[in-house]
Amino acid sequence: MKQPLLLLLSFIFLTSFSHRKETQLFHDGDIIFQTSSGDLSKAIQLATKSNLSHCGIIFFDNGKPYVYEAIQPVCKTPVEEWISRGTNKKYYIKSLKDKKRLDAAGIKAMKQNCNKFLGKNYDIYFGWSDERIYCSELVWKIYKYALNIEPGKLQHLREFDLSSDIVKQKLKERYGNDIPYDEQVISPQAIFESSLLR
Repeated sequence: MKQPLLLLLSFIFLTSFSHRKETQLFHDGDIIFQTSSGDLSKAIQLATKSNLSHCGIIFFDNGKPYVYEAIQPVCKTPVEEWISRGTNKKYYIKSLKDKKRLDAAGIKAMKQNCNKFLGKNYDIYFGWSDERIYCSELVWKIYKYALNIEPGKLQHLREFDLSSDIVKQKLKERYGNDIPYDEQVISPQAIFESSLLR
């Protein structure tokens, strides 16, 4: 009788420790990056000269970490599910260096701004309005609107490498002959390189 009870207690301890260890990897406000699959992902990688093509922002809900992400539509996805969609399940985490900004009030403001975007359509045109939104735009705007922090340098479409056939094809599909070269854009790589993050 003692042996099964001991085994049960050991199992409970190990699973709770494993869960605690896993959730400690993530914190409210963390930015998570990955390489996703598909032609659009490849075009983003080529245009930005980076292996990163998707990102989201992590917040806890009832003790569980979720990635708020702009796909179709903007939604929150359990971290484990989000990671499993990435190439080789590889991901990177960046967090704000100035942790004081991520106090209870800061996190609350960020979550409130995140919730305003939930359900909005994905922006296949990478425009800068709030009507539709893409992944890195969501992350950037949450930090900007809630904390007045700009995690990454904004660029114009013309500043990216638009020379490859895959990128040209995607631009043609999206815009035809009217490519908005002066559109303001934020890329996952630009956020990743931000000096405000570690």
